Amino acid sequence: MSSEPASIESLRVLYQSDEYIVVDKHWDIRIDSKMWYEKQTVQLQLLHHFPHLADPSTYYGFRFCHQLDFSTSGALCVALNKAAAGRAYRCFKDRTVTKAYLSLLRGWVENETRTLDFAVGKNSMEGKTHMMCIEGTEGCENPKPSQTELIVLEYGVYDGDPVTKVLLQPLTGRTHQLRVHCSAIGHPIVGDFTYSLGADDSPYRMMLHAYLLRIPLEPQQLLVTAGDPFIPTVDPKWVPQRSLRTLEATVEAVLEHSKTKEKEREVARSEGEKRKQSKQHRTGESEEQRRVCQEWLSEWAGD
Repeated sequence: MSSEPASIESLRVLYQSDEYIVVDKHWDIRIDSKMWYEKQTVQLQLLHHFPHLADPSTYYGFRFCHQLDFSTSGALCVALNKAAAGRAYRCFKDRTVTKAYLSLLRGWVENETRTLDFAVGKNSMEGKTHMMCIEGTEGCENPKPSQTELIVLEYGVYDGDPVTKVLLQPLTGRTHQLRVHCSAIGHPIVGDFTYSLGADDSPYRMMLHAYLLRIPLEPQQLLVTAGDPFIPTVDPKWVPQRSLRTLEATVEAVLEHSKTKEKEREVARSEGEKRKQSKQHRTGESEEQRRVCQEWLSEWAGD
């Protein structure tokens, strides 16, 4: 990932199989668009590089398994057939997918680890209908529970101002969730023009990057990392000053935690099935007993 603007040619493939392609989406480029004037989208990049993989039965030619904001870069999964899209969709629907984002936040975040728990809803205020907001904000409609895990990686400065490099793990998938949650704790994402109300316009991009994507497909999981764009060799304005933990060790811990949760869900599902079967068995015995009893009562009444 570089600081150069996107182009049709600049598509980086992170993973490719017969069923999926994962690309490193560029910042400030839409995934797809119905607008004729949009000359650069991920859809058009894929069509340029892989015309033989496009599916004419779909509107855009490619099945995107999830979404990334226009301003967000990083790992984006594309299914190459309907069955593959269905398998990935079920993982997202069941919330078994693990995603983690790298970000630079304004100011120095005090708590090294924190769960951000703010319900997120649609902003209905005039001039802000393209934005989301947290519950309790004026004009916030239909807020839904939303949680994000925040882990501090490094403290430093960006263009002379204090910033914190963090790993963000969304536990739910609301629109603009990470941007809204970071703004809610007083540490908006560097370069987030929208949620700074146009004030943070000096960085060349919004500093939010989808670094990790794990989809627990069967029989083989899909696990991809999209590199770290927030390093001084890419953007010299970012100067790390104090490191708390390495990205590699943090991601490893996130993955281990996700696998543990998966096992717990599997055990709970198995126990639920056993209880269901046991209940059905007991119900069957009870019905049989009632039938025999009814026959006996009928015979007794006949006597």
